[in-house]
Amino acid sequence: MANSQIRAPRMAKGRLEAFSDGVIAIIITIMVLELKAPPQADLAAMRALIPGFLSYVLSFVYVGIYWNNHHHLFQVVKHVNGATLWANLHLLFWLSLFPFATAWIGENPFAALPVAFYGVVLLLAALAYFLLTRTLVLHHGAGSALARALGRDRKGKLSLLLYAAAIPLAFASAWLACALYILVAVIWLVPDRRMERALTP
Repeated sequence: MANSQIRAPRMAKGRLEAFSDGVIAIIITIMVLELKAPPQADLAAMRALIPGFLSYVLSFVYVGIYWNNHHHLFQVVKHVNGATLWANLHLLFWLSLFPFATAWIGENPFAALPVAFYGVVLLLAALAYFLLTRTLVLHHGAGSALARALGRDRKGKLSLLLYAAAIPLAFASAWLACALYILVAVIWLVPDRRMERALTP
């Protein structure tokens, strides 16, 4: 009697992608609803909204980066398992805190605690994304196209270091902490072709 191989369960990825897209769309909607129209029709009233608008722009860029990377990642992913579903929910949890963190930093521009909290959310979201990629690599195997595409993930590890540095820095200089958040966003705005190369025959 031949020995049967025990294989990890494989599930289609479509529902995970659709759910993630829906949650991310809701996150963006909630963030923009936090932008309130000025009570007066003059430039002075508009100037008061600039900090909130700038925090919205930065958060929109970050959410867009996560959506873009998530989309590219799952183009290479062939199937998912239960661990992947939980790892993905873990990522969505931290992304769902973006509207709160954005509103707080917008209402209290360059205040140390809101800026540090924003960094904590960024750090934990980045860590959750890293854990999602490791879970997928474990599921697909170290020799898979996904594992080769991710490689050493230098950008991901550098981002974690910069967030970790920015959080305590916020209590000394919130401006510099925000500059680090912007720097990480700029790093990720540079096109990343790893996943696209993995899809090339």
